[in-house]
Parts: sequence; structure tokens; C-alpha cells
Amino acid sequence: MTIANDVLVYIGTYTEHPATGEGSKGVYVARFDPATGTLGPLTVAATLENPSFVAVSRDAKFMYAVSEVGVRETGGEPTGFVHAYSVGAEGALTSLNRVASGGADPCHISVSRDGNTVAVANYSGGSVALIRRNADGSLGKSEIDPHPGHGPRADRQKTAHAHSVDFSSNDRTLLSCDLGADRVFLYHMGRMPADMRTSVALEPGSGPRHLALHPSGRYAYVINELSNTVAAFAFNASAGTLRQMQTISTLPFGHTGPSNTAEIVAHPSGRFVYGSNRGHDSIVGYAVNAKSGRLTHLGNTPTGGKTPRSFAIDPTGRWLIAANQATDSLITFAVDHRSGALTPTGASVTVPRPVCVLFVSPAGSVGTPGR
Repeated sequence: MTIANDVLVYIGTYTEHPATGEGSKGVYVARFDPATGTLGPLTVAATLENPSFVAVSRDAKFMYAVSEVGVRETGGEPTGFVHAYSVGAEGALTSLNRVASGGADPCHISVSRDGNTVAVANYSGGSVALIRRNADGSLGKSEIDPHPGHGPRADRQKTAHAHSVDFSSNDRTLLSCDLGADRVFLYHMGRMPADMRTSVALEPGSGPRHLALHPSGRYAYVINELSNTVAAFAFNASAGTLRQMQTISTLPFGHTGPSNTAEIVAHPSGRFVYGSNRGHDSIVGYAVNAKSGRLTHLGNTPTGGKTPRSFAIDPTGRWLIAANQATDSLITFAVDHRSGALTPTGASVTVPRPVCVLFVSPAGSVGTPGR
């Protein structure tokens, strides 16, 4: 597919710094030139509190953003919010409505391929929300499922902490990584009740955070925040089942310093998988075995800043943009399509406390999202 020079990049951020009180204004947007790998000037697309993650419908007509907060509504438990927007010229966002996420600190969001359902992971709430989309793109009724379970880490795993939500390519399964429960929960679409979900357990204390589905649909890769590992699974999209094949480190051999992972993304070619390390401040690269789906460590590339939270690969597969949350920077890397190696281009853009990077083509092609 030829990607015209009308690709947009949306940046989700945190709007208040815990020490200084300063931060961003909300969701930012910039034009991206896939011929040169350069970002244009950033503008504020929507003013919103802590829009840490954003997602877009496949036709690029609607944007959805979490507001990662925990507000106690009258007579209820703390909740965050989900905002719906229509997408206009130059990526401008027009608010449609806001709904409660059903749990505190919603930290991840996805839209089904058919556009009819928005899924949200509530981190502190330890739950997943499925929100139905109205015909005009606004958000309607929701169903909430609290995750059961906990892990051995008393500091991070006393309760469930849903950390991501991803739809399978056929929309039949929703996969949710839960850092607190050391599990990936699987929902067959339209079957939210707890007695209809299944789950697979990961190593105790691993803290599954985010998940990347291989373009073939045959494999899933889970990055574990607490153990600094990636778990490779065989995935049956029709049956909605996962079978673990491998666990591999995200850090170089012998590294002993403090670090924890954040993001994982599969390259559009299916030949490579990448993950981010906060502390080691690097992107780890893996080669994917085409026959087995197993991973081989290629190396670690410094991100040119501190605390790389999210990153994303553009629709052409030629460029990767990493968001360094602690140093307020977006750094662009060229991706070698033969070796998978990452090379910094020298391009850097300043944005306050970046968390999420999302490539969007207004023509309807969505780039590999950094979730």
C-alpha cells in the first residue's frame, strides 16, 4: 500500500507532573512525512486531563481517549472517564461525549475493527469495560467486569490491575493483560459476564502489562513489567486460546540495574517484535521465527532519553517513534527492514510527558499503535 503524505501522529500525555505540577495540555497531533521520517509542529488536538492513551476507529473518523483519573462520583466507587471525538481536518478533534470508565485510572483503550465497541482497562479499578458505540460515534452503554486474582508482589500485586485491552483481528476475542493477577484474560465478544471469560496464567510475579498480536494472527507477545521479560504465545483467533511457547528477557545479558518494561509492538512485516525498557532506557528488538513464532534477541537500542513509555511504528514499517516520558521527548528511529536494527535519525520533538504514540492515516489506514 502506498501511504500518502497525510499521516498524522497523535500523542497521549500526562497533564500534571507529580513534583512540579506542570505538564501538558492534553492530546497533541502532528503531521508525519513517511518519506523522510520527520514530524511537523505539534498542536493541541484536545484539552483533557491525563489522556494517557488514545485509539482511533479504522475509518479514522472517530477518536477515543481515556482520562486516567480516579474521581469518586456521588454514591459510587472512584472512576475515570472515556471521551469520544470526531476527527476533522488536520486531525482536529471535536468532542462528542464523555462516559465513566467504570473504574479508577483507565490506562489503555482499543476500538474493535468493526468500530462498534470500545474497550478500556481500568488499572486501579482492576476491571475491563466494554462500551458500545452509537451510530454518530459517541459512546453509549457499558458493561464492566472486575478481574479476580492477585500476585506474590505485595507492593504491586495485592489486587488485580487490568493494564491493556486488545481485539483480535476477527473481533471475536478481546485480550486483557492484568499486571496484578499475573494473567491474560480472554473475552469472546458479546460475552462479557465473568462466567464466560477464560484466562491463562503467566509466571508468578511477572506482571503482564501489554500485548502485541502478530500480523499473521497466529502469535501473541506479552511484555511483563515486573520480570522484564516477553512471553510468546501461540494464538488461535477462532477459538480464542493462548498457549505459551517461550519466555525471553528484555534486557542485555548481565544487566543488574533497576528497570521495568512498558510497551510491545510487532513490526508490520511480522519479522520483528520490539519492547521498551524504563530504567535501562532502551528498545529491545527480537527476530521472529516465521515457522514457530519464537523470538531471538537482536539487541537493545538506547532511546535517547529517560523512561521510554510508549513507541509506535509507522504504516510503512520504516520508522519508529519512541516517547521518553521523563525527558519530554519524541525520538525517531529508522528501521532496517532486513535486520530489524534501529538507527536514530537525529530528529527529536519536545512534548510534555508523552505516554502514547499513535499513527493514523485519514484515508483509513491505522499504523501499528504504541499501546
